[in-house]
Amino acid sequence: MPGFLSNLLRMLRQPEGVDMRFLCRHLLSERGEASQTVLAQQIITNYNAMDAKQRDRFLEMLSREFSPDPVEINRAAEHYRDKATPENLEALFEAVEPPRQELLRRINTAPRGTETLVAMRKDILEKSSEDGKFAGLDADLKHLFKSWFNRGFLRLERISWQTSALMLEKLIRYESVHEINGWPDLRRRLESDRRCFAFFHPALSDEPIIFVKVALANGLSGNLEPLLDIHAPILAAKDADTAVFYSINNCLQGLRGVPFGHFLIKQVVAELAAELPNIKTYGTLSPLPRFARALRDHDNSEGFTRERLEHLLGDLSRELCGPAHRRDPVEAFFRLLEHPLAHRAVLAAPLERLALAYLTRAHLHRRLYDPVAAFHLSNGARLERINAFGNLRPYGMEASFGVTVNYRYLPAELEENHERFIRKGQIRVSPELFQEHKKVAAAWHVSRETAPRGKSH
Repeated sequence: MPGFLSNLLRMLRQPEGVDMRFLCRHLLSERGEASQTVLAQQIITNYNAMDAKQRDRFLEMLSREFSPDPVEINRAAEHYRDKATPENLEALFEAVEPPRQELLRRINTAPRGTETLVAMRKDILEKSSEDGKFAGLDADLKHLFKSWFNRGFLRLERISWQTSALMLEKLIRYESVHEINGWPDLRRRLESDRRCFAFFHPALSDEPIIFVKVALANGLSGNLEPLLDIHAPILAAKDADTAVFYSINNCLQGLRGVPFGHFLIKQVVAELAAELPNIKTYGTLSPLPRFARALRDHDNSEGFTRERLEHLLGDLSRELCGPAHRRDPVEAFFRLLEHPLAHRAVLAAPLERLALAYLTRAHLHRRLYDPVAAFHLSNGARLERINAFGNLRPYGMEASFGVTVNYRYLPAELEENHERFIRKGQIRVSPELFQEHKKVAAAWHVSRETAPRGKSH
């Protein structure tokens, strides 16, 4: 055993231990793989044993002391500006990359390294520091995770009632779209007219990354209740003609915002098609998790300004103002929303129109306001149908006034829809929505100065 490694092991066995700054600096400078593994493992062990305050100090140290050197960046940039050679470009890359990234790569090589780094990012995200003191460290972790967790590394497995109890408990725990209320509810969601799939990563073999739940049905429904009703009759899989994706969950908070590549749904579609050739339609019954918030966010210039709401609701003025006893359609609309179920017939049309505007036009920080829409559209789906009062459960009423949306996956369109959305921001809508979408587009662009980028067709 090399002398340094022997001394290191002896040092780590001392009661007072070694501080994390020492371990990180030596891990970054050490060349031997054995020594790197010992150092990385000790960092992992120490981090997992820390309390919240100790972790905060450690993350501050990583953010402060392992950032790139501005002087070196400027020097490398000047050399490349003077002479744009491959050698100078490589030197610029080396100067710009934070030493932290190499440190994190080396930590990742030890047992439980990936697990610890994912947990570390979860800790960072939970702190939500307003001063952005961990922004650089978060960016480094996210950058590395984009490479480590791309779709090529993910393994797809079906989850059934025969799957281990440990995994079924995780299925209950990680369900964030439609809560699973105990084992009888879970069993109904795993019956013969249901399918559940999980994506796994080789470095986290026992920890699911994504759960995808599918209901086999006849026709694409806009009503959630039959899909979640524990007493709903079980449809024979051979008699179904539609696969409805009704819940997709990212399981690990530390991977929030990390794209797993596009066409994850396409992979599940291929799995279903191989098993069930009778399935002809693939679609979703999806929530609009930020719709209610977006409607009230009148200060967002990329969203529902007062001017846009006036134009979107203008031709519905008579229907809204009468029941609300208001002259202004916008005021009338929000007055009726105080008791939406008492005014379902009046609110259905305006809610569906505003939901269409929300899904295709509303942005926040130059991105689609709705994360679920962004996910499905980037996977190549088209916007199929909007359903007023499709989810009457309390969380559905709170988040979207009960509105649900169907996206449809047509295999022949997936690549083209994906490319148009990713490259040009274009969103494909169904023929059923086309005319209403033209009205929304005209009303939305009443002010060219505030209209966000992005097109639809």
